[in-house]
Amino acid sequence: MKMRSYLSVLTVLLFVLLTASQLFSQDLSDIGPQLTEFGLSSPNNQISGSPPRLFAKNDAQNKGNEDLDANIVNDPDNDFDNDLDKELMDEYDNDSQASDSVSDPFYYFNYAMYGINDFLYFYAIKPVATGYKAITPTIVRKGVKNFFHNLLFPVRFINNLLQGKLSNAGQEVEIFLINTTAGVLGFGQVAQNYFDLHTFNEDLGQTFGAYSIGEGFYIVWPLLGPSTLRDTIGLIGDYFITPVSYVEPWELSYGLYVYDELNNASFRLGDYEALKEAAIDPYAAIKNAYIQNRDKKIKE
Repeated sequence: MKMRSYLSVLTVLLFVLLTASQLFSQDLSDIGPQLTEFGLSSPNNQISGSPPRLFAKNDAQNKGNEDLDANIVNDPDNDFDNDLDKELMDEYDNDSQASDSVSDPFYYFNYAMYGINDFLYFYAIKPVATGYKAITPTIVRKGVKNFFHNLLFPVRFINNLLQGKLSNAGQEVEIFLINTTAGVLGFGQVAQNYFDLHTFNEDLGQTFGAYSIGEGFYIVWPLLGPSTLRDTIGLIGDYFITPVSYVEPWELSYGLYVYDELNNASFRLGDYEALKEAAIDPYAAIKNAYIQNRDKKIKE
C-alpha cells in the first residue's frame, strides 16, 4: 500500500510538472552532440545503447523456433512495446530525419541511462533471456505472453473509453471474455485466432496526447527505456489499473513484471544488435523513432 501511495503522489507531482513545462517550455535540445544524424552504418568506436525492452523480432543466428518467434512478435495483439521495435526498424529502412519536436534538457542524464541500459542488455538481460529461451518450449513462452497480454485488458479498455473509441472498447470486452474462458485465462488467443478480433493497444500516454497534452521533455529511464514526461505520467497511471500491480506482497508483483519482460525478451533476441549496426547514432535513432511512433499511434 505504501508503494502505491508514493506512486500516487509522484503522479500528481509529475502532472503538475507537465503542465508547467507546457506553459514555460523552451527548446534545450541543442546541448550536447547533435541528435539528428543517423544512417545505415556504424563506426566501430561508436558508444551506443538502448533500453532493454528493444529486443529482436528475428535472430538469423538462432535455429529451431525462430520462425514462430518472429510470427509472435509481429502479432498485432502483442504488447505495445513491439510497436516501437517495428517502428525502429522502419526508421532505418526509410532513413528519415530525427525529430526535434521534443526537447532533451537532461541529455547527459539520458545518455548515461542509455549506456547503463546497453550494459544491462548485454551482460544481464540477453544472457538470461537466451538461457530461458533454450530451456523453455516456444508454446509455453507464447502462452505466458498471451496471459500477460490478456491481463492488460483494463488498460486498453479504459483508455479506449477515455478516447471515445466505444467500438474498440466493446471489442476489447469481447476478446477478454472469450480468451479468459475459452482461452483458459488468456493463455490461448481464441478470439484472435477463431473470431478474427484484434485488440487496440491504447495507454494513458496516448490518451493524454489525444487530449492535445504535449510531450513535455524526453527522458530515458533505467530498464524502462525511452519516454517523455507525458508518457511517464501515463505509465504510472496505467500502473494503477494493471491487475498485477495489486498482487501481494509487492515483491511478488514486481517479480511478475520482471518475468513478463524476460519472457517478451526471449522472442526478440538479436534486434537490438541489428539496430546498433544500422545507426550511426543509436541514441538519436531511438529518440527519433520513439517520438515518431508515439505521435503516429496518437493520430491513429
